[in-house]
Amino acid sequence: TERFPVIYMQDGQNIFENATAYSGEWGVDEYLDSLGGDTKKCIVVAIDNGGARRLNEYCPYNFKLTDVAAHSRSNRGEGNAYVDFLVKTLKPYVDKKYRTANDKENTFIAGSSMGALISLYAVLRYPAVFGAAAVFSPAFWIAPKIFDEIKTKGKKLSSKIYFFAGKLESETIVEGTQKAYAEMKK
Repeated sequence: TERFPVIYMQDGQNIFENATAYSGEWGVDEYLDSLGGDTKKCIVVAIDNGGARRLNEYCPYNFKLTDVAAHSRSNRGEGNAYVDFLVKTLKPYVDKKYRTANDKENTFIAGSSMGALISLYAVLRYPAVFGAAAVFSPAFWIAPKIFDEIKTKGKKLSSKIYFFAGKLESETIVEGTQKAYAEMKK
């Protein structure tokens, strides 16, 4: 009868297994197992990205191809459709199939790089659904319009946001993350 919080994680190929990871395993299962019985249990939903379509899937805005070199054939942002899929299709399926604590306080979203961008966007677009977002090394450089979203929607947000970025990732990642954090704090 116990119900569990759910963490929706982007780039599912990287979450549990090094064999499927394209940039190294995150070790989420090992980490959660290492916490022992004192930590609240949860369900992790690892959502694979579409490979060559990753930039499009995880970007809510159209973007310039010059910004991303040859990583994508199209500059069409499909992030709105992706976030709608998470909220309107995947979450209801998970809530129906598993014993979830499906309220906002027990629904989380997380990602790295483009996955971080779409995770922050998801919590801004659906603040009544996601109670928290983990935003690791966000690729704000590809979607500077996210700062407009933060300014217009961030003030009304009661969800918790965890930002993290390291200086070795790029020249602008820490600056962009600090800017997003400062805007959210306002």
